[in-house]
Amino acid sequence: MTDYGVLFRELAVPRLVGTPNHRKVRDLLTRELVARGFSVEEHAFSGRPARALLGSPRMISGVNLIGRPVRPSARPPVWLVAHYDSKGQPVSMLVRLIGFVAIVAGLLWLPFGVSTAIIPLAVGLSILLQNRVTDNSPGAVDNATALVAVFMTLDQLPRDAEVGVVFPDAEEFGLVGARALAAERAALFADAAIINLDGLDDVGTPIAFLHRPGAIGNAVARSLNARRARWLPVIVDGIALRRVARECVSILKGDARTMSIIHTPRDIVARVRLDGAASVAAGLARVLRAG
Repeated sequence: MTDYGVLFRELAVPRLVGTPNHRKVRDLLTRELVARGFSVEEHAFSGRPARALLGSPRMISGVNLIGRPVRPSARPPVWLVAHYDSKGQPVSMLVRLIGFVAIVAGLLWLPFGVSTAIIPLAVGLSILLQNRVTDNSPGAVDNATALVAVFMTLDQLPRDAEVGVVFPDAEEFGLVGARALAAERAALFADAAIINLDGLDDVGTPIAFLHRPGAIGNAVARSLNARRARWLPVIVDGIALRRVARECVSILKGDARTMSIIHTPRDIVARVRLDGAASVAAGLARVLRAG
């Protein structure tokens, strides 16, 4: 019987791509998949980080984990996905979103006069100039909760369930690992459904970000009583993976309080009970057991 609290504490450590903790978490995830009867492939890749991340290296190298059930299928019809890297930044996701909105507002007001637009443009630019990467966030909500939820889901399914698992890397550098999967492992996801989990706080309403709608994604949204969205101001791996799958949905759970701690040192184990992860896992398991 897995002690999910212990597993959560082991996973929720600062784990920026390339650091010792990052490698330890990858080994831990491999161990947990193998214990559940999966074969695990390490998919090494390199790619360019998002240009908006100031001070990032020109290239990032990482390792995606691809877990396939030994039986009965080498190419499962459903994939559970959750990125395993974390990052810190000088300002939270909420503050960065405010900065983006301020810049958009300033640009919209610019035709009516520079004096009208200068203040929001200055505020927005000063915030976005803080868009640098550090290794000072344990990433408890983002994204250790989702990693635990994947294992919670698997443990509620039959041992021979045709469900695969992908733990992409370097999501926090601009979906680098997911983009490499879409370019180099697209055949794995052909005619399959992808359920991507990203940030499952105890608070807030679940959101089903429907990148490419389909029967499974709609069933998951119903099972979770999730709010459905075709666009959100977030960057998640489902955006990169949607073009190679039959259907693709990302599940998120949180509110403004969640956004205020994401990518900060305050995203810690102590503020999370795993209620959100457990409720999402139960909803996913209901759908996957029903076939």
